[in-house]
Amino acid sequence: MTPEHAPPPYRMTVTTPRTHRDTVALADQLLASWLKEEGHEEPPPPPPPAGPAPDAAGPPGESGQGRAGRPDGPLAERLRLGDRVLLDRDTGSLRGRIPGARYSRRRLRTPAAHGIDQLTLTVASADERPCWLRLEAEHLPTGSGVRTPSRVPVPELARSLLPLLDATDGPVALSPQPRVTARTEVDALIDELCDPERRLPVVVASVPPAVAMDTWLAEVVHPLLRHLTGLASLYVLGHAALPLFNVALEYHKVYGGAVRTYLPEVDPASRYDGGRHPVMPRHRIDEDVRRAAALLAREPRRFAAELPLPDLLAAVPVLQPPAEPRPQPVRPAGQGPAPVAGPARSTLGGADRCERQTRVDELERIRRSLDRSRRREARLLADTDQQDAVLRQVSAQVRVLTTRLCTVVGPRAVDQDELAADVRADQEGAPGSFGELVGRFTEFPLLDFTGDEKETLALDGQCDGSGWARLTWEGLTALQEYAAAAVQGRAGGDFKQWCEHTPAGCHHFPPRKAVRGESRTVASHAKWKRQRMLPVPACVDSSRRAFMGAHLRIGGGGTAPRVHYLDDCSRSGRIYVGYIGLHLTNTRTN
Repeated sequence: MTPEHAPPPYRMTVTTPRTHRDTVALADQLLASWLKEEGHEEPPPPPPPAGPAPDAAGPPGESGQGRAGRPDGPLAERLRLGDRVLLDRDTGSLRGRIPGARYSRRRLRTPAAHGIDQLTLTVASADERPCWLRLEAEHLPTGSGVRTPSRVPVPELARSLLPLLDATDGPVALSPQPRVTARTEVDALIDELCDPERRLPVVVASVPPAVAMDTWLAEVVHPLLRHLTGLASLYVLGHAALPLFNVALEYHKVYGGAVRTYLPEVDPASRYDGGRHPVMPRHRIDEDVRRAAALLAREPRRFAAELPLPDLLAAVPVLQPPAEPRPQPVRPAGQGPAPVAGPARSTLGGADRCERQTRVDELERIRRSLDRSRRREARLLADTDQQDAVLRQVSAQVRVLTTRLCTVVGPRAVDQDELAADVRADQEGAPGSFGELVGRFTEFPLLDFTGDEKETLALDGQCDGSGWARLTWEGLTALQEYAAAAVQGRAGGDFKQWCEHTPAGCHHFPPRKAVRGESRTVASHAKWKRQRMLPVPACVDSSRRAFMGAHLRIGGGGTAPRVHYLDDCSRSGRIYVGYIGLHLTNTRTN
């Protein structure tokens, strides 16, 4: 697996009302308890700062400031707590970047299969500001062998810290266990979804009406949300709260045992914003809860890894490891481990430290730029979808008027009420569900549906299933009209060109939603390519499978449906639709 496809590390970033000293002491205590449980030596208490207080300004020189006013020599030590178990601890001030700010950091490295597990905890605070805490867990592979990196599990330290710290994401409280929402708490939950200060996703689970709450929590919800600790706030809608929630959020519903991930900046009044917030349907959960839990955690984990750091944490300098430990005399049993290096200067030269810091700062600038670009993309997509809706309505009017012009005998005034009724009839001719769509596929004589109906019917469990069904019908209608022209040699190009220059009287499908093929990355990825090897008759391919990279985009977002098809009009005179369902896997799907 290439680095860009490697699973993102675990990254939790929260605030706490506790003081800096209390937060660090609590983290040290939990870390020591975990090390003891794992059979490692417990670290001694960190030494008190020597000399001036970390926040005090000092003269430049050996302990003076480096780039951007950061201290060159923070208080640092390295402890060896067993075979290949290292704990680095450092603390310092951020006086050059944020007045009165300081940080403390712990980095633990432990041996693991094919590499090293690294856990880094950073606490940063400033006067009259919240105390920020970041916990990162990642696997560092060793050796030259090529191995597929696996997803790093949620650290036990995260599950222990969250409830003790009263951790929050802006106004939203974070807990390792989902909270059941009563009907009186629905308004508060909606306020949290729409709060502009929220940085992390909110995951909301629904309970099927015929299932007892306790049974569903124990058998489905808890195992399903176990990988989301610290990455999202977790809620379960009670039976009484569910209808109130869905009435208030008409375009962002969740029901029937499905689970929905609400990204920041929810716009409850926008139908088009609903496509940004992915839904995991119940049938996928029922198939395999463990696999569904891993899929559900992918988007929040990626989101947390790419989210820009708050200013306090972004100002923390790169870790400067102390000097490698010199051999230490054996200590009598029972006296605990000795620090293998006390407060020391880094072994890295000034140029090396500056280069590492430059790379870290550049990465943070990229994160911030990417975050701004994604927010702008979401706004533009919403605007474009609204324009597409208006365009579809105008296209319906054009089709009705064109039909009249072709059949009218003599001049005739256009009655606006009659025109509006004809337009509504044209639009209402589309099916209201995917179940109805599958049943009416015979209305497209040049299209053959060879895919799995289960994937298509499952779309009716989505909150925007009816809207997606109508848009899918429009796409299939346009494909049918294109195929009819193509077999007669009148299409003038492929389907995308047809959409760009739709003849008068034909159904218009937005050209940006007609995709000629998958990217080179998807086409060359064995697993992703295999998903797109879809059924065709033996007359098309003797293997009865063909790669269907061409597809229609139905809605926006990482899980919105796609229609994959093979244009075989030049040979068999037909188009084979091999898949109608949620977005197949690629670099951005959930």
